Amino acid sequence: MREHVWIWKHRERAPKPPKEGSWAKEMAERASPEWVTSLSRRVITAAIAIPVVLALIWFGGWVTFAGAEIIMALGIYELRAMFHKIGYESLPWFSFLIGTALLASSLFPAWRTTVIEVTITALVLGSLSWLLLRRETGKALMDWALTLVMSLYLAWPLSYLLALRGQGQAYAFTAHGLATTSGTTQFWWILVVFFSVWAFDSAAFFTGRFLGKHLLAPTVSPKKTWEGVIGGTLLAMAAVFVFTRPIAGLVTWYHILALGLLISFAATVGDLAESLIKRQADVKDSGNFFWGHGGVLDRIDSLLFGGVVVYFYVVLILHAM
Repeated sequence: MREHVWIWKHRERAPKPPKEGSWAKEMAERASPEWVTSLSRRVITAAIAIPVVLALIWFGGWVTFAGAEIIMALGIYELRAMFHKIGYESLPWFSFLIGTALLASSLFPAWRTTVIEVTITALVLGSLSWLLLRRETGKALMDWALTLVMSLYLAWPLSYLLALRGQGQAYAFTAHGLATTSGTTQFWWILVVFFSVWAFDSAAFFTGRFLGKHLLAPTVSPKKTWEGVIGGTLLAMAAVFVFTRPIAGLVTWYHILALGLLISFAATVGDLAESLIKRQADVKDSGNFFWGHGGVLDRIDSLLFGGVVVYFYVVLILHAM
């Protein structure tokens, strides 16, 4: 009898399962074990990758160029694989060479315009000429277009990130501690790009997962929601505020709002653009280079567009370069 009473009391004190259709049950379903496992993989990968990225952009110049070159090469490989899956054969080696020239142009501001003109000319005319010589004419035009896409989609935006970062090391180590250099301000601008885009992606990921109800672009990316975009925009603005404090003399509150909105818009468009490519190729992820995150393109899609927006805002609006 005493044992039956204990069991009854124990059951009475046990938490009741959420009611059918309740908010708690919905949240529990969204935080499924599979999702938690995927999230843990994302966190581990980010904890490893972020310090590597910060080290590369700390030095600027050719060190940052080397990192961008690797990212571009991996991105071209993923694009080529997706295009091959739907029956097209672009010229990845040609895109890589052209992309390398575009990236290198960012390190030589005085020659940048000339290098870009020569490079774009070689891209348009050289790739088409090569394809016409060695492919059947029925496929040559589409292969040519995709070769152009690989260079312009990846290398062109990356070149603006390199131009924004510039040459100088972030800080110089002296006997009295860290001293500013010619590259300090540019270092903080590149941090604005990276951390505001990361903040947008992270907040959009969680807000969309737990609060998302209104789909943003269901035909392109069925999981993205307006709630996610709003949450991402708010955190992106906060990140812009934090990472512009060292250069606050250039950035007033209305510039922070404008940059936050522009970066969020660019990140959303960049994400949807890559989703459109993946949908065309009928793949979930562009690759599997990053554990839990997918491919390289899945990680840089928002950065590509965000970097261009910040570069032109800094150059044309703030006149800070």
